[in-house]
Amino acid sequence: MRFQDLLAYKKSFALAMKIFEITKSFPKEETYSLTDQIRRSSRSVPATIAESYRKRIYPKHFYSKLTDSDGENSETQVWLEFAVSCRYISEGIYQEFVSESLEIGKLINYMILNPEKFGVKKE
Repeated sequence: MRFQDLLAYKKSFALAMKIFEITKSFPKEETYSLTDQIRRSSRSVPATIAESYRKRIYPKHFYSKLTDSDGENSETQVWLEFAVSCRYISEGIYQEFVSESLEIGKLINYMILNPEKFGVKKE
């Protein structure tokens, strides 16, 4: 299996792309703050899932990278909250994106709790 086949990867990559598209409409003054932060954190989620999968022969690294990914996913939720509070996105978009982010969090948690299903050998 390739990391691109992991459901958590696919969903997190798709959300990062949605965030990229919607942030194109954010005000210019947010370019180096909110826009940059939300793009970085959302992109980091699939990137660290990919890293975790490649490090699955080292169980501690697998867990570490997945918890990093989960942390980035939570950070993305915070930036989404700022975006809706600043009225850069609608409440509907906010709810949709946070719902997707919560689902991604559950998928990451599933990977953490079931490492053997992803090729991790027990220590």
